[in-house]
Amino acid sequence: MSEKFTKNILGRNVPEKVNGIVQIPFMGIGKHKPSGKRHGPQLVSCSDFPSDGNKTVASLEQALLNAGLRDGAVISTHHHFRNGDLIALQIFEIAHRLGFKDLVWAPSASFECHKPLISYLEDGTIDHIEGSMNGALGVFASHGKMKGLGVLRSHGGRYQAIQDAELLIDIAVIAAPTADAFGNATGDRGPTACGLLGFALADAQFAHKVIVVTDNLVPFPCYPWQIQGNYVDMVVVMDQIGIPEKIVSGTTEITKSPDRLLLAELTARFCDEAGILKDGFSFQSGSGGTSLAVGYYFAEKMRAKKIKARFARGGSNKYLVSMLEEGLIDYILDGQTFDLEGVRSMRENENHINTSPFTSYNYHGKGNFASMLDVVILGATEVDLNFNANVVTHSDGLLKHGIGGWQNCLFAKCTILPIPLFRDRIPVIRDEVTTICGPGELIDVIITERGIAINPLQTDLIEKLKDSQLPLKTIQQLKDEAEAICGIPEKPVFTNKPIAVVKWVDGTLIDTVWQLEGEGG
Repeated sequence: MSEKFTKNILGRNVPEKVNGIVQIPFMGIGKHKPSGKRHGPQLVSCSDFPSDGNKTVASLEQALLNAGLRDGAVISTHHHFRNGDLIALQIFEIAHRLGFKDLVWAPSASFECHKPLISYLEDGTIDHIEGSMNGALGVFASHGKMKGLGVLRSHGGRYQAIQDAELLIDIAVIAAPTADAFGNATGDRGPTACGLLGFALADAQFAHKVIVVTDNLVPFPCYPWQIQGNYVDMVVVMDQIGIPEKIVSGTTEITKSPDRLLLAELTARFCDEAGILKDGFSFQSGSGGTSLAVGYYFAEKMRAKKIKARFARGGSNKYLVSMLEEGLIDYILDGQTFDLEGVRSMRENENHINTSPFTSYNYHGKGNFASMLDVVILGATEVDLNFNANVVTHSDGLLKHGIGGWQNCLFAKCTILPIPLFRDRIPVIRDEVTTICGPGELIDVIITERGIAINPLQTDLIEKLKDSQLPLKTIQQLKDEAEAICGIPEKPVFTNKPIAVVKWVDGTLIDTVWQLEGEGG
């Protein structure tokens, strides 16, 4: 871990090195240009694989050993089962039992089901995590207890890091609800169907060794295949790889809170009056109760205006599926499946298309879907007076969330954050956010239950709505109003020890997460 820091363009101190690797500080939107070629795995020969296509091995332990498990290896897993994942714990239990140390875990996301991995962080089996640290894992890191430095990336940033050789994966383990012995795999069918497997695409393409684990082995060919067997080294058959009922994200039900419903209604009304809701528009919203309610109000207005959306970006859920099946949306471009109705729809509706971070979010590609969205509805833990936003830490300084696709979605034509003015009597709008995850120039509108603030940079939007009856205010007015009700909260006190870094979508460092004062050590 480096003791030297430099300031990035936003004035944030970031390490010059992370886990021994030299870093580039955030330079501004679109300022860092990649060079060189994409990373590629070693060349192989068909003569080293079974001619009958049967790549099955007897156990996960044998597959890991065959793949060259060693001290310091980077092992990746994927969060298609979200809180129902059963694979990551087994991998590190095997590694622990065999005595391997200083492993790096590179998940596409982590959840509370991964809390038992803390014991392997404590005993040195795992050195650090390069991926989101939700809940207990993030709190553990906040207390300064993780040996190495955590690296937080967006979904698109993870694909970028793998293809650009920033994150070199030794062994990728892909949990697939259905697969054949050759390694073709899909997630939309089988007893543990979880939807798409797009988060594993980069790992399959670029990891040194790829292991598919399945509890539903079918005769060749497994089709449709979301993972192609030509990328796969070994296949392991297990009793159960995940609990599909636990892919449910957030509430997955429309909020019943009057304040949150008002937020959602204001958001839909804003989009309508701003001219966003028109025939052929596109949108993306999250899976929380407020975001789902925004979709509900969108649907109401679309019916009334007799318009439909050309496409909606997912996370898919039952509400988005119902809009597709009603004919309000032509296509769902799905990046993540949030409930079992989304799984069913992906299997049954040809216009429900599985995508990946490569197509949707990769910033080092020849374009991506995110910038084509007319509007995106996102959340945040904090926003500051410069419209910078935070999604990984809370105002108490604790790291509790991952980035997901949040950063990538900021490139939509209009980015709206519907957020409550305060949570638990703590104002959400601050002078400065605890951690910058997204620069304010990409965040267009803040909608609270007590008023709407448009980013002053969005002069066209301000001019368009100047005579509107919407409750338009400045962000300073919203902050003052929150503090008049709740008071000015104390800021967390940090040590000078970094516990994680936040990467921007281009691989540069946008901010640092610091250890809390008086915790761990």
